Amino acid sequence: MDKPQITQAMIDAYDEYTHLTLDRRRFMERLTALAGSGAAAAAIAPLLAANAASAEVIAADDDRLEGRDVVYGGGSGEMKGYLVRPKDAAGPLGGVIVIHENRGLNAHIRDVARRMALEGFVALAPDFLSPAGGTPADEDQAREMIGKLDAAATAADAQASLKFLADLEGTNGKVGAIGFCWGGGLVNRLATRAPDLKAGVAYYGAQAPAEDVPAIEAALMLHYAGLDDRINAGIDAYREALEANGKSVEIHIYEGVNHAFNNDTSAARYDKAAADLAWGRTVEFLKKHLA
Repeated sequence: MDKPQITQAMIDAYDEYTHLTLDRRRFMERLTALAGSGAAAAAIAPLLAANAASAEVIAADDDRLEGRDVVYGGGSGEMKGYLVRPKDAAGPLGGVIVIHENRGLNAHIRDVARRMALEGFVALAPDFLSPAGGTPADEDQAREMIGKLDAAATAADAQASLKFLADLEGTNGKVGAIGFCWGGGLVNRLATRAPDLKAGVAYYGAQAPAEDVPAIEAALMLHYAGLDDRINAGIDAYREALEANGKSVEIHIYEGVNHAFNNDTSAARYDKAAADLAWGRTVEFLKKHLA
């Protein structure tokens, strides 16, 4: 069978389904109309979604790493997360908080944390659904739960995660954060609330309100997908506020790619060239600010 043809309209419909108001029934109806048949839609839908089976690029038992689940104090309760570090570090390392998408702390984000650890950092991937009982296996349920989180409480949990990582033995006290989609937005909000954050990297994340920008102390690197009209609508105002307030910021827009271009478990939206370029820039940026 030939590989199904995926159009930009299909990708846009999936983005509306996963981030806005389109429910699964209406998404499949729209996808069926775009694909021409229910059978074609059924074949295309998994290519738009994330594939958990392809989430493990770095094996969980990679002998270069030490990884474990941890529990620590959050803003008002218990937080759970995944902590991973290089096994043979010669000295204290910078810490990086890896903030998940609106799917919660899943296998892909654990893998991203391992990738970050292999770059020479102590990586902590918090589960921001901890207050609601933790990330479920069902992605639709996870998205629904994240939509119900209190923004201020979530930001407080992010600040608590920063403190936990900064105080952890084996780190040098300098902490940055990297986040994707929902997590990218949380990186921006965390930067407005945490003067101790040294660096923030937001992948296609919602921007912080302009009035909160003066409080930012962290250096920022912002990655955007050229085809991501929903998120990109806020770039100009954010850029103007950051520059007007003398903040350190690098903005990179990757033309011709979609929201979630870094997520290599999503066959339709992943773009290897953009992902590799953004990752290289990110690692260099974090090494500069967390050494």
